[in-house]
Amino acid sequence: MSRRPRVGGGESRFPQEDQNIPPFDRNAAPRGPTGPRMNEQIRISPIRLIGAEGQQLGIVPTLEALTMARDIGLDLVELNEKERPPVCKIMDYGKHKYDQSKKAHQKAHQQKLKELRVRPKTGVHDVDTRVEQARKFLEHGDKVQIKVQFRGREMQHIDEGRRIMNAMLEKLADSCKVERPPMMEGKMMTALLAPMKSGKA
Repeated sequence: MSRRPRVGGGESRFPQEDQNIPPFDRNAAPRGPTGPRMNEQIRISPIRLIGAEGQQLGIVPTLEALTMARDIGLDLVELNEKERPPVCKIMDYGKHKYDQSKKAHQKAHQQKLKELRVRPKTGVHDVDTRVEQARKFLEHGDKVQIKVQFRGREMQHIDEGRRIMNAMLEKLADSCKVERPPMMEGKMMTALLAPMKSGKA
């Protein structure tokens, strides 16, 4: 028994594929495990649109939303394909993806203890190099242990070692908090530095 074609009945309450949207661009950002549908990949119309500043713009034809995104140099990105109509947002997807990757990296980072050594006779240039190394470790979220090592007669020049240590701590004051102040441990003067609580990128 053949089925008769449906006559009338009004518009479907479900979004339809928009024939006015340009054909799918295979060079566009991928969909699936590596990313959501974007721009011309969004074939359903209308959509529920969120503006670039997070404002709710209501139900909008997809072609109109795509034009709005292009006019301000941004992307139209599908956030929830299961909703009807699907939820999309105007955004800078490249920046959004970078920010997400950065947050994931910071969350996954395990704090390590880095050690830097100097001597009482270490030159100014080499001390500055150690300071920059320490700063990078701290900004990366790691702790830093600074050691001034004394050998032989250098034990007679503990004040010189303390001067170098204090100079390094002063230069790093904007990048760390002193978790353990300088103290002598055998023939070593050590200090332990931790990153600022707010963290730096």
